[in-house]
Amino acid sequence: MLAMCFKKNYLTCILCLLSFVSFPQNIDSLKLALKNANHDTTRCNILNAMIETENDDNIWPGYNEQLLRLTKKNLAASNEFKFFYLKHQAGALNNFGFLMNQKGNISKALEYYKRSLKIQEEIHDKPGIATVLNNMAFIYSYQGDATLALDYYHKSLKIQEEIKNKKGIAIALNNLGLFYEQQGYRGKAKEYYINSLKIRKEIKDKLGTTSCLINIASITISFGDTANAIKYLEDCINIQTEMNDKIGMASSLNNLGAIYLWSGKYQLALEYTFKSLEISESFEDIDDMVFSYNNVSKIYVEMGNLNKAFLYANKSFILSQKLGFPGNITRSANTLKTIFQKQNKYKEALEMLEVEIKMRDSITNQNTQKAAIKKQMQYSYEKKELETKAEQDKKDVIAKAELIQKENERNYFIAGFSLVLILALFILRGYKQKQKANAIILEQKHLVDEKQKEILDSIHYAKRIQTALLPSEKYIHKNFKQLNKNL
Repeated sequence: MLAMCFKKNYLTCILCLLSFVSFPQNIDSLKLALKNANHDTTRCNILNAMIETENDDNIWPGYNEQLLRLTKKNLAASNEFKFFYLKHQAGALNNFGFLMNQKGNISKALEYYKRSLKIQEEIHDKPGIATVLNNMAFIYSYQGDATLALDYYHKSLKIQEEIKNKKGIAIALNNLGLFYEQQGYRGKAKEYYINSLKIRKEIKDKLGTTSCLINIASITISFGDTANAIKYLEDCINIQTEMNDKIGMASSLNNLGAIYLWSGKYQLALEYTFKSLEISESFEDIDDMVFSYNNVSKIYVEMGNLNKAFLYANKSFILSQKLGFPGNITRSANTLKTIFQKQNKYKEALEMLEVEIKMRDSITNQNTQKAAIKKQMQYSYEKKELETKAEQDKKDVIAKAELIQKENERNYFIAGFSLVLILALFILRGYKQKQKANAIILEQKHLVDEKQKEILDSIHYAKRIQTALLPSEKYIHKNFKQLNKNL
């Protein structure tokens, strides 16, 4: 089976700042807005939007330099809006770190990243910290420092999960997939790529989707499934064409060339690889150029043109040494070794073999593999612990809510019962007062009745006396007649 140089896609999140003000994403409109801006805070936001909009690596760094100067000027003059300017300054430094990485100046890239990280930590900007940690991990990984790279990747992922940043989580998962693929754990790598792809599609992140498709294609071809690998890449190129993402297309075209090389279709392999190389050279993308040169060399080896093969392999080797990435140096040295063997230059072939082994061992030695497994287990354990704690916290909240509800119900019952009891006491008191009043009324009635009886009795007695004292009319008449006779 042919050895194949397949270019993975690395999404290191060039820009980490979110504009405080929304601006139209058109360079001409942004330039006009910048010209008419009347405050440096507005200028910073517009410059940041211009950096996001402009894809040309020869243009956006100029906007980034203006952004950095503005932040320095305002931070030196006053503490007003300090957080705002520090946040933009950290973003500008991170952007320059990415640029230096693209140009192969790794030491300068790390310098910028560290300066950016220091500011992010000072202002406690978690999204910014996660972004810079991810970018630094990318460099450490390709320098062969697997332990440090894995530590930074997991720190970045942990922060992204804490702040629930789906795009950041997807980036971290993608880069962890790259790391495990480099360490030889293809199954684990594919798992990370697929999980990243699911999130990309969910949030409709086209650029991220292409990144994942390229990396899944890389794993797929490593299992010998060329048909599906080509399908992944064709889907990827269609999206990149829609987006006019030429740099991304260079990577995808290079990978298609690699697959056709592996399949023995050398003319197609050359066609796609040279298309890729044309784009990467126009953008001076050294990393892509390294892969393309090496793939062109491999194609010429298979076609029997060793002179052209050496020319491109040597270009790839020189640029790989400039970048300082062991993986690139390993692949270029392997190609040169093959060429020297075919040319019967055994001394040179042995030298390249020694370089290849040294670089390969720096990436895949037993210690780094153990560190990767240990770190993954630690992360899985910490994540499980966090999930368990979150579940317990959820149960505690529910239990507390139920307890509060029961206490409320008890309090409501006591309050209701007390109210009923008080009402009953009022009713009882009223009833007793009514009974007492009725008793008084009854007693007064008896008294009245007795008085009335006494009065009536007195009246009857007086009447009897009166009747006894006063003679009747008949008696008077009789006595009056008697008197008249006597007269």
